[in-house]
Amino acid sequence: MPSSRIRRARLTAATAVAAALALTGLAAPAQAQDPASDAPGTWIQEPRTTEATPAPLDAGAWAGPGGAASPADFTLQPGEMNAETTRRVTRLASVLPDSGGVQKLLVGANRTVDPWCSRDPFGTAPDPDIKYCLQKDDSISQEWVPQGITGVSDAKDNELWGAAGNIQLFASYDGWDPGRENDPNPSAGDCTAAELEADDACNQKGVRITFVQSRTNPATGSPEVKYRHVLLGWTYENSADHISFDGLHAGEYPIQKGVHAGGIVWYGNYLYVADTRNGLRVFDMRSILDLDPDGDPGTHDVMGTDTDGVRTTSNVEVKTKVGRHDNVWYSFGYRYVMPQVAAWKFKAAQGNPKGSYACVATGAPKASYISLDRSTGPDRLIMGEYCRPESGHPSTGRIASYPVAALEGRSADVTAQGWANYLPLAGGGAQGAAAYDGTLYVNESKGTDEPGNLWRYKWSEGRLVQDGQAVKTARGAEDLYIERGTGRLWSLSEHRPGSATDCTATKDPADPAGTDYCQRVLYAHKLSALGG
Repeated sequence: MPSSRIRRARLTAATAVAAALALTGLAAPAQAQDPASDAPGTWIQEPRTTEATPAPLDAGAWAGPGGAASPADFTLQPGEMNAETTRRVTRLASVLPDSGGVQKLLVGANRTVDPWCSRDPFGTAPDPDIKYCLQKDDSISQEWVPQGITGVSDAKDNELWGAAGNIQLFASYDGWDPGRENDPNPSAGDCTAAELEADDACNQKGVRITFVQSRTNPATGSPEVKYRHVLLGWTYENSADHISFDGLHAGEYPIQKGVHAGGIVWYGNYLYVADTRNGLRVFDMRSILDLDPDGDPGTHDVMGTDTDGVRTTSNVEVKTKVGRHDNVWYSFGYRYVMPQVAAWKFKAAQGNPKGSYACVATGAPKASYISLDRSTGPDRLIMGEYCRPESGHPSTGRIASYPVAALEGRSADVTAQGWANYLPLAGGGAQGAAAYDGTLYVNESKGTDEPGNLWRYKWSEGRLVQDGQAVKTARGAEDLYIERGTGRLWSLSEHRPGSATDCTATKDPADPAGTDYCQRVLYAHKLSALGG
């Protein structure tokens, strides 16, 4: 992988030293220094679905918008490295302190939501039932782009995590890499030393999960909404035989850099993250690690020892490094890291054309977004595709459901059951979907110059058919999550100022340079209001 030219240079030096020692018959030092990063193939981490050449025409199986699709194409198989990944995570957890769990993480949440702020991504669309505005740096971040959303209503039937309720989670991917994109010599690496020093965004950081909770402030008794970011990680053993970790990466060029995290589902102890061309990555709420246990970034806390017995410390002030470097642990500046514990990959070969938003009509789908349906028996994980039909590839995107409990076994294939269909959207563009009580809700993006559409569909004789007209919603509307107790359908917006054609006009005359109605929000519509 290396994620910077600096990393690649260090790896080259380490390799040269090893070669010299081998020629002289000398052994390497017992306490080898950590290379900046030498994890083999970390840009294409587990899962790794087999790639195939796209069929030039695959309209034969196309059943038309809303028609039935093959559930077998969605079959998932356990990742080959699941056992190895478990061993690595166990080893990493023996070195880095445990976070104390989701509840402790939420108690220490360090960022504040502004409910019902003046930011308005809806334009002429109906106001939602609730709206959360993120802190300004998150709302306009060029680096972190929000995508998937889930919450404790997915996780638990009683919608409580222990005693904690009113929790939403959303995923963001690192979508801005200035040193990579502007590098005139890509073969040399990604970021020069000057680029890296000037902007830590040179690092491809992968995916982060944000925990959000509405609660009562214990000190003041006032209501508040707080949140905290957690970095997702991938474990590996480096050439010094030390356990280490990196951000999430995948071979999804040129459409996106790394894992898009277009959908997430929290179910029981596990968090499932969509990996577009590959399948699902699995994380465990019981395996969140804390690199700053005393809550003071300046103290550089003492960590545990690995098999080499060497004392290590942490540093959450430096934002340009990740993993173990010369006996110091880094995490791109994040206090908490949640490592991947397992993977599910598509059994069929991945034949969707690269460099295009078109989708094949058969074979492995794309895992563009996922959600959970707790209104059926058994509970079902829903997976669907973002597609833009083009000549030879007419698919509007397939969507199917799995018995979600079967994904906890990781010992046998899991096939989609219950239903599988092509989406009724003639032009494609589905950004998220969620089902509840026999209705399928789908967010459709409408480019960058108008609000998105929220559609409702029902099944009739095996086909998905439209149920009423579209409800206008946010520009850049993304994934969907149903909060059963409140009867809310949650989503979030991805656009920021300057990211879209119609995201430049300001709505606040008092702040003409800073307040833009495309600033990101989490929001929810009442399900009961959507049928009106």
